[in-house]
Amino acid sequence: MQEQLNFLQPEQCCLYVVDPQVRLMAHIHDADRVVKNISLMIRLADVLEIPVIANTQYKKGIGSLVPELEVLLEKYPCPDKTEFNGLANSEVNQLLDELPSTVDTLLLCGVESHICIYQTGLGGLQAGYTIRVVADAISSRTPENDVYGKERLREIGATLTPAEMIIYEFLQKAGTPAFKAMLPYLK
Repeated sequence: MQEQLNFLQPEQCCLYVVDPQVRLMAHIHDADRVVKNISLMIRLADVLEIPVIANTQYKKGIGSLVPELEVLLEKYPCPDKTEFNGLANSEVNQLLDELPSTVDTLLLCGVESHICIYQTGLGGLQAGYTIRVVADAISSRTPENDVYGKERLREIGATLTPAEMIIYEFLQKAGTPAFKAMLPYLK
């Protein structure tokens, strides 16, 4: 599958944040990096008015979102799910159906690379979305499973791109109001 060679546009994207919960993140390889880059992506979505959907996985057992992300996500929908493929959840599907018709790309971040990110990416591809995985905003409990998950995501047609690369792709140039709004978080 070859990705179309177009720059990302805010109106075509939805940021999808998967399961960065307290009890799970305590066991995630390089969790601080993941949280930092998810935070960057949420701030970008705020600046560019990109829709955001978040999930928790069985909140009763795994707990709330990590506090630093919970604050940033409080104005966005966050259905709880038991499905590993977020798109198999009826609330998520309803939220996706309510997005503008221009949205054809999901920007995926969260945990775990080889489980929920992989299955949600596959579900998104099956639903006809282009999948951009924020490569440094995902991980797993072990580095090996993170690598395997990322390899499999590439094999099925997802594009893996680091947060900064995505951010600068959206911004296109320095000096704009969006660039100035993001600059404090990029330093």
